[in-house]
Amino acid sequence: MVSTIRVVSVQFVWLAFSLCCSALDSRDYYNALEKSILFFEGQRSGKLPSNQHLTWRGDSGLSDGSSYHVDLVGGYYDAGDNVKFGLPMAFSMTMLSWSIIEFGSSMQDQMEHAKASIRWGTDYLLKASTATPDTLYVQVADPNMDHRCWERPEDMDTPRNVYKVSTNNPGSDVAAETAAALAAASIVFKDSDPSYSAHLLQTAMKVFDFADQYRGSYSDSLGSVVCPFYCSYSGYHDELLWGASWIHRASQNGSYLAYIHSNGHTLGADEDDYSFSWDDKRVGTKVLLSKGFLEKSIEEFQLYKVHSDNYICSLIPGTSSFQAQYTTGGLLYKGSESNLQYATSMAFLLLTYAKYLNSNGGVVSCGTSTLTAANLISLAKKQVDYILGQNPAKMSYMVGFGERYPQHVHHRGSSLPSVHTHPNRIACNEGFQYLYSSLSNPNVLVGAILGGPDNRDNFADDRNNYQQSEPATYINAPFVGALAYFSAATSIAN
Repeated sequence: MVSTIRVVSVQFVWLAFSLCCSALDSRDYYNALEKSILFFEGQRSGKLPSNQHLTWRGDSGLSDGSSYHVDLVGGYYDAGDNVKFGLPMAFSMTMLSWSIIEFGSSMQDQMEHAKASIRWGTDYLLKASTATPDTLYVQVADPNMDHRCWERPEDMDTPRNVYKVSTNNPGSDVAAETAAALAAASIVFKDSDPSYSAHLLQTAMKVFDFADQYRGSYSDSLGSVVCPFYCSYSGYHDELLWGASWIHRASQNGSYLAYIHSNGHTLGADEDDYSFSWDDKRVGTKVLLSKGFLEKSIEEFQLYKVHSDNYICSLIPGTSSFQAQYTTGGLLYKGSESNLQYATSMAFLLLTYAKYLNSNGGVVSCGTSTLTAANLISLAKKQVDYILGQNPAKMSYMVGFGERYPQHVHHRGSSLPSVHTHPNRIACNEGFQYLYSSLSNPNVLVGAILGGPDNRDNFADDRNNYQQSEPATYINAPFVGALAYFSAATSIAN
């Protein structure tokens, strides 16, 4: 007998906190959406445009790549340091693009700002992909050297070493993720800038061929400059399937469907996985490909719908396969370092899968029980609202949003005086007084979502506690899509 799950376990806790704080409405979600996109301006590297809104930032990294005779100016710093890491940057652009693809129609006048954020990243990824044949430039700066200083990006004097993957030193993971980012972005720009879109897609195909033909993990090729910072713990199989899936969606080229069909089983199609991040793309790929089955009845993709259901069932209290961990306040908890990345990516996948299900009245099968799209939307809303302040600490974990938010953000540019108010250089070691200062950050990194609270809903507003107080582009990117959805939802699940 099939029954519909009534999610009750932990509901009483979430209800209690929804009663303690004023409910969020569509205007609040829109305000948060605007800020979540603005955050990317604070992470920009390169020559800043005249319409820069976070005006405490200045130009930086203007000679990146020059000592290697390539132009690698631009792109994003991933988090609170001054390194440009290719893997998380590419993933952030993939997720920002996916946010627009699914929920761009709900972004109103924020759409152009979101597209500008993507283009800032993809312009850089294009340069990194095309500067040298059979080569992908994947990182600028040695993180071990960068982390010895606490200095503004505008003052950087640490080595701006350039790291690449090639036919002899492969990096299928970072290359296939770059291909995914370029392909996803090509969908975003298809109507507004067809020539740019075509360039993105053509480059994505070339980079994917490079990733597939010269297989290996970039962690093995580059070692201590990427590990333990962004080590490819999950290997590269997940990125190959993810990259092929995005190129298939962007191009509708049958050869990529054939690739997915032929290689899916060896690249992880049969494996269940229960988190989605810059490192592990398996769940995201399942949800992405399930669209083909749910909306177009493509039989090859039915397997991905089954595994997407397994992932969803693992998240929902009351199902037979429930295994996720939540804090008492209702936040998904995966680990002590940058935990909110898992909450934002989960919220996005729940809403995206709910959208796909609603396209044909589909349901999630959890053994003998079923879940509807409304169940998924409800859980996604709990995560979004928690991050925005509906939590035991009554603290918004988005900087600049709400009445109470973190003041001591682990972020060099935000914590040091702005180059515009303090034009004299602040040297490497001089900056540490600001890291350890008890004063609030002088520059508000508007829209940044931080690592977040621990498994007991406790948050230390401590700049030196990077696990909780550091922002990252990949925490924000999927949240943009979730906020767009709720900013426009006429009937929001309670």
